[in-house]
Amino acid sequence: MNAPFRDRYSLAFTLYPYAKVPAQDEAPVRHPVVIVGGGPVGLGIALDLGLKGTPALVLDDHEGAGLGSRAICFSKRTLDIARRLGASGPMVDKGVVWSKGRVFYGDGQLFQFDLLPEEGHRHPAFINLQQPYFEKFLVERIEAAQAEGAPIEIRGRNRVSAIERFEDHTRVEIETPDGPYAVEADYLIACDGARSPIRDMMGLDFEGRVFEDNFLIADVHMKADFPTERWFWFEPPFKNSGQSALLHKQPDDIWRIDFQLGWDIDRELELEPERIRARVDAMLSSQAGEVPEYELHWTSIYTFQCRRMENFRHGRVFFAGDSAHQVSPFGARGANSGMQDAENLAWKLHAVLSGEAPETLLDSYHDERSHGADENILNSSRATDFMTPKSEQSTIFRNAVLDLARKHEFARPLVNSGRLSVPCSYEGMDLFGPDALGGPAVTAPGRACVDAPVGNGYLLDHLTGFTLLSIGTEAETSMDQVHIADPSPELRARYLEEAGQAVYLIRPDQHVAARWPAFDATEVEAAMQKALGKC
Repeated sequence: MNAPFRDRYSLAFTLYPYAKVPAQDEAPVRHPVVIVGGGPVGLGIALDLGLKGTPALVLDDHEGAGLGSRAICFSKRTLDIARRLGASGPMVDKGVVWSKGRVFYGDGQLFQFDLLPEEGHRHPAFINLQQPYFEKFLVERIEAAQAEGAPIEIRGRNRVSAIERFEDHTRVEIETPDGPYAVEADYLIACDGARSPIRDMMGLDFEGRVFEDNFLIADVHMKADFPTERWFWFEPPFKNSGQSALLHKQPDDIWRIDFQLGWDIDRELELEPERIRARVDAMLSSQAGEVPEYELHWTSIYTFQCRRMENFRHGRVFFAGDSAHQVSPFGARGANSGMQDAENLAWKLHAVLSGEAPETLLDSYHDERSHGADENILNSSRATDFMTPKSEQSTIFRNAVLDLARKHEFARPLVNSGRLSVPCSYEGMDLFGPDALGGPAVTAPGRACVDAPVGNGYLLDHLTGFTLLSIGTEAETSMDQVHIADPSPELRARYLEEAGQAVYLIRPDQHVAARWPAFDATEVEAAMQKALGKC
């Protein structure tokens, strides 16, 4: 991280305490869950576990939250997860809310889009929020949960130097400013990023593609009147812009600008401030008529990579977020898919550690989340291939699509500037029960629940664990239940369609486990056992 970024943000964040080193003759303390990495995914898992009552220890080699920046686009599904954890309010308040975007080809607009045109959702399609703030608000929620008794601990400046795996636990060697010490973990979760030291210690690697192209990120601090929309250019008209460019607004008058540079570049040369400013000047003068005063706030060059580990579970060690999979940033699938990893693993670990589910339930973490990673990699690879065609034939096809899209609506779905993140669906996978209702496709078993107005609030606020949702019918059950006698039009459209009533079984991660036209205790119990991996 460069100095301007750190100077701007570091004072806003509480530093993590680091552990007092135990005496050398003390036996390592055993923890149910140890999480390596204090980014969004690691903090999300720790908060989710702690709120459920399962102790979680986070080891982070940095001093505190917010000392790094990559992600800025957080999707509605991520905000729904953060809401369940009690952290979304400050994120939405601070973030730049958006749902609309524009796609340009040369100096003309191809089309515009709206990612959430319908009403009846608590959260917007996306917010733009610098990752340091996202982490900050998670840490603040953890601190509040700690004050309420949640068993969560974060230790900064704790670098994992080695691990030793056993059948029933993992020993973790840790370096701190006060010296080394060790802990033991029933389960260890590696959330330590794309260059995961834990993955290296275990001799594991990624499989997939590295694309032959480079992109320049420039976070620019300026006052500008551009709308809060995602603007993407193919063959932009401004000088030195490469094959594509992107403009996005962030909080604090920061604007994210991406330029495609090509493959055979001199990185040191391209990162020289004068060269970056020439590119930014050309873009701003093209769009605003003149170049406003601005400051280069943070710059970096990245290469598209679409890769993942072969398996996200290795005995009692799990990998989540960037340590498990990587995708290109176009589409905002990195941090958002990582937060879906977090919620998927957290409820399953809690269920196993609390004795509610067999240990084999944890195998489904890899099954479901590798499916999600493959979906993201496919979408990301397709976007990258369209944006950066690697052959003459591919370039001809891409440009023909762009030409058609100027005038013909049928061609616009073929234009791929990055399919933006949507919730992963686990339809047809092992833990999901029957679809006896045959209702709306958006809420079929395996899908993430869609929000809708309920009374003076919203549906997702009521779905915090295994829940039976009954709409227009009664259900006699001892499990947590949400009964809605008079559904709103939005809830009816998303959960009933033509059906007069319905019963849904919802998992703790707010995915539909099964649904029926009426309550049947035997059917619900069977679906519950299946959701917990007991059959």
